[in-house]
Amino acid sequence: MDRGANWEHGALTAANPGETHVLSTTIGDTAPDYKSVILPYLRERVPEFRRLDRLRQQGWENPAGDRFFQAQRSNADNIGDQQSSQFHFGLMQRIAAELHNATDGCFTTVTKPGAILDVCAAPGGFLAAAMALNDPDLRVRACTLPFSQGGYKVLLPHENNDAIDINYCDVTMLAEDFGVKIEEIPASHPDHNKFMPRQFTIDEQYDIAICDGHVLRTQERASYREKRESIRLQNGSFVLALEHLRPGGTFIALLHKIEMWWIVCLLQTMSRFSDVRVYKPKCGHAKRSSFYMIAKDVQSHSSEAKEAIKTWKNIWYVATFGTDQEVYQAIRDSGPSAEELLADFGPQLITLGRPVWLTQANALAKAPFIKKQK
Repeated sequence: MDRGANWEHGALTAANPGETHVLSTTIGDTAPDYKSVILPYLRERVPEFRRLDRLRQQGWENPAGDRFFQAQRSNADNIGDQQSSQFHFGLMQRIAAELHNATDGCFTTVTKPGAILDVCAAPGGFLAAAMALNDPDLRVRACTLPFSQGGYKVLLPHENNDAIDINYCDVTMLAEDFGVKIEEIPASHPDHNKFMPRQFTIDEQYDIAICDGHVLRTQERASYREKRESIRLQNGSFVLALEHLRPGGTFIALLHKIEMWWIVCLLQTMSRFSDVRVYKPKCGHAKRSSFYMIAKDVQSHSSEAKEAIKTWKNIWYVATFGTDQEVYQAIRDSGPSAEELLADFGPQLITLGRPVWLTQANALAKAPFIKKQK
């Protein structure tokens, strides 16, 4: 999803530092106390964040930064061609290898032969890396948006392999997996005929669950989804991952801007029932705000995990059937105030965030649109 010439899901969050949004493509932007509470807290305490903040400001002031990230978005939109698809497939394998080596083997299953769920799999680079690291009989289940609907091509070799099950579907439409019966959906809903019955059995479980998808601008969607799609995708994906992760398993998620209120809330929540780490790869997307959460030893059947699933289902539901104001309120009600959050989790955020901010700042400092200003 794109808000025009800005660095959304990239290095910056808005075309204008003072701009506010009732709903935006980044869930954390809905918290009005982000700029008044979280940013000052980090600027005062973390030199790595202060440096990154200055570099971001330089990017805001230089149109070349917008052009750089616009070109990256254009490349992402056009990876349907064979050369671009192969490059992206290889890049994701390199990122997976770096993640694996930096986190004590996050792609290795504990049980044998093991099972992995990838919620937004195409082109399949993460799965290819995981399959190379595990038992030859590893069981894989992948969900991905069909190419005909704007999704990426699956390059993971899977024909004639019964251990690989690929579901071509829009995961944001798995209504019954999120607790909504098809017959209860109003006929007046613009996507009434697109919602799907249950795709996962209740007892289906995996050793590793991966959520590394993002909203694709190439997908045609009903207008109500435009401001909400990342909310629907992220919360729906997390429901599938955590609900079908075996106790003690590993949950890997692609996230953006570790300092955003929603992301800090997520890290705090996950830390209550898992060992949470974060890592920002250097081999790809280093200039962007993206990073990975790696939650190990996830106690997925704990009361805290069940409460998190309930919250994510509710946010998906409201973002699918509610008004913009109801979505805003559901998100705000899902976590503490910024002041309470930092009082409880601020030191942990700083510890987790330092290497992420340092990696992005180092990459941005070398960017041509920053170096020219110097």
